[in-house]
Amino acid sequence: MELNIKEIFTAFMVLFAVIDIIGNIPIVIDLRKKVGHIQSEKASIISGVIMILFLFLGQNILSLIGIGVNSFAVAGAFILFFIALEMILGITLYKQDEHTAMTASVFPLAFPLIAGPGSLTTLLSLRAEFRIENIIVAVVLNVIIIFIVLKTSAKIERVLGPNGIDIIRKIFGVILLAIAVKLFAHNIKELFELA
Repeated sequence: MELNIKEIFTAFMVLFAVIDIIGNIPIVIDLRKKVGHIQSEKASIISGVIMILFLFLGQNILSLIGIGVNSFAVAGAFILFFIALEMILGITLYKQDEHTAMTASVFPLAFPLIAGPGSLTTLLSLRAEFRIENIIVAVVLNVIIIFIVLKTSAKIERVLGPNGIDIIRKIFGVILLAIAVKLFAHNIKELFELA
């Protein structure tokens, strides 16, 4: 086992930007108003389990359908690119279905809001570049932050205000855009070398 602080930090930042739990605070508050209560522990643990399972099984699932990790990482770079555009430009490219049931802690909060297509694709893209134990540590750190944010979402919204949340979203959007470009460039090069 070889833990690398730089890899952990980079993987953590990528996942943090993709999950965008700070930017999702308005959605979390809206869900809380609709259903009365969100089980922060349940939502955090389930999203963490989904992400770690996908980290281990995602590659096998891809092998079954004959797709390489590099191809998936390039596709992931496109998803990250569009998520970043949404964050920077304040537009919505992906429409979330509305759910008002008491299952809000799991659906849509744990999946697909936290452990959604963006974060799952990102995990496999990261796996193409980083050691798995570093990614797991990054996932666990993100789950801890998700739990803290879910628990204190109303306070965070009061402190930051709509403008503060908007600024944070845009900053992470730019970081994510740069990561998407790097991911694309690295994996497209690998694909051409394999071809």
